[in-house]
Amino acid sequence: MRLLGILGGMSWTSTAEYYRVLNEEVARERGGLHSARVLLHSVDFAEVAALQRSGEWDAAGALLADAARGLEASGAGALLLATNTMHNVADAVQDAVSIPLLHIADATGERLRAAGLTRVGLLATAFTMEQDFYTGRLAGKYGLDVIVPEADERAEVHRIIFDELCRNVIRPESREVYRRVMTGLVARGAQGLILGCTEITLLVGAPDTTVPVFDTTRIHVEDAVRWMLDDATTPQR
Repeated sequence: MRLLGILGGMSWTSTAEYYRVLNEEVARERGGLHSARVLLHSVDFAEVAALQRSGEWDAAGALLADAARGLEASGAGALLLATNTMHNVADAVQDAVSIPLLHIADATGERLRAAGLTRVGLLATAFTMEQDFYTGRLAGKYGLDVIVPEADERAEVHRIIFDELCRNVIRPESREVYRRVMTGLVARGAQGLILGCTEITLLVGAPDTTVPVFDTTRIHVEDAVRWMLDDATTPQR
C-alpha cells in the first residue's frame, strides 16, 4: 500500500471525516485489520481562516506548500488537500513538490461526467461558490454548468459552515436552511447537487433532496484509496 500525505486541519472536523472514510474504504477493499497508510500535517485553521478572510491567498498557499514539502520529504507518494476551499491554492501546493496532488474538483468532475449530468448546484463556502478556481475548473475541464444559491443564501450557507460545522455544532434549524437552499437549486434546474465543502456532509446528504448528491469528501477519498492500493500506476499531475 502506498503512503498518502494529507494536508488537513481545515477544519479538524472535516479531516476527522477524511480519516474515518479513508480507513473504512481501505478495510472494505483489503479486509481484516487493514487500515490506511497516511501522513497527516494538520494546520491551525484559525491562521488559515484569517488569511482567507483578508484575501491573502499567496500567503496561505506558501503555508500549505511548506507543509506539502514536509510530507514529501517524509515519504508521501501523493498528496490529498482535505478541503475544497483551499484548492484555491492547489497550484502553489503542486508546484512546491514533485509528487502528484489528487485534485478534489477533478475527482468530482469525473463522477459528474460519468453520471451524465450537465447542470449542477453547488453548496460550499462563499470563497468556493463565488470565485472561479472551482466552478471554472468544473466548467472548463468537464463542461458543467454550475449554479450557486442567491447572495443571501450563500451568506447563510457560509456562516453555518464556519460558525457551526467547523466547530462540530449540528443544528436542526440549519439543516432546514440547507434543505430550502437545495430545493431552490433543484427548482432552477440542477440535475444534481455538489456538497462542495467537506463539512457539509455532517449536516445534509442524499435524503435531504430529490436529485443525486455528490459528496466531495467521499469522492476524493475513493480516488485516494484507488491510488493507495494500485501500486502499478501513478496518477497524472
